[in-house]
Amino acid sequence: MTTVTDPHLALVREVVPRTPQGCQECLAAGTPWVHLRLCLTCGHVGCCDSSPMKHARQHAHAIGHPIVRSFEPGENWRWCYVHEVFV
Repeated sequence: MTTVTDPHLALVREVVPRTPQGCQECLAAGTPWVHLRLCLTCGHVGCCDSSPMKHARQHAHAIGHPIVRSFEPGENWRWCYVHEVFV
């Protein structure tokens, strides 16, 4: 069996959430979010694709940091926005 490793995992770092209280852009703009995602390259906290503004995806594409993990209590999964897969 062959395992394919996402090349973007090389961008994962030990990060500290910049805004642990919520989505950085939503907090600044006063907009709501549904769930939070943590950028594993720089610590940006953004809102998920179910949220109106989708800031985590915007950050991934604009900045080039494609790997996030859920920033929800009890969740421990990671996602690559480039390949649209769990990693």
